[in-house]
Amino acid sequence: MEPIQGQGSINKLVGVHDSPVRYSLPIGDHLVPMNEWLGRTVRLESLGLIHCSHCGRRTKKSYSQGYCYPCMTKLARCDTCIMSPEKCHYHLGTCREPIWGEQFCMTDHIVYLANSSGLKVGITRSSQIPTRWIDQGASQALPILRVATRQQSGLVEDLLRAQVADKTNWRALLRGVPDPVDMLAARDRLLEGAQEGILALQGRFGLQAIQPLDAEVVDISYPVLEYSAKPQSVNLDKQPVLEGTLLGIKGQYLLLDSGVINIRKYTSYTLSVSVY
Repeated sequence: MEPIQGQGSINKLVGVHDSPVRYSLPIGDHLVPMNEWLGRTVRLESLGLIHCSHCGRRTKKSYSQGYCYPCMTKLARCDTCIMSPEKCHYHLGTCREPIWGEQFCMTDHIVYLANSSGLKVGITRSSQIPTRWIDQGASQALPILRVATRQQSGLVEDLLRAQVADKTNWRALLRGVPDPVDMLAARDRLLEGAQEGILALQGRFGLQAIQPLDAEVVDISYPVLEYSAKPQSVNLDKQPVLEGTLLGIKGQYLLLDSGVINIRKYTSYTLSVSVY
């Protein structure tokens, strides 16, 4: 195959649900297919340039995965309620960007179960399915509830994570495919355990605000030749060059025989990429 070279600001990996997932790397103005990189030598070099993905100004450090400090402090998408939706303060009139909040938070969200490094609960906008699951490296996923707003989905997630994790263990994720989970049985068990709390939220927000879903389990496979028994994360801020044979792509991770790297972490970094 012909060598591949490119340079520019990068964004998170784009994954399309297929068998396996088809990945591309946004670099500069290009979207470069990646599955053909498997088994080839990949060299990534950070050139020491970071430009805010919102305003474009140069920044010494990336905040909230791709923003400069001023944008991080003023954008709603960087507020604490994005990581903790139950803390949404839109109804108090203090949202940093009310129009953005209306578009992204005051809209249908899905509460789901996923099996990535084990069973977990999560939330996402309905428009982000199955992208969210692919970004997390989930091998199985099941939508269980449709909720009217992001805040309400966060409140429901709070109820469920009292029974199940809401985080992915990245090391376990990259060691292999997780053991299959009976997702329908897990859904029924968790909803039964949270029934009293869900009824209370429906009483507060209305029956239509939180609706159960009768969905099918989605299975997802990833382009991986070989997993790592002891995955070692590489930090481009400390080690600007990573080179090795690409063994797989899962979630937002590249698995090389010389280390693994979370590409999303380097959103807005200028990288030089070579594949040969």
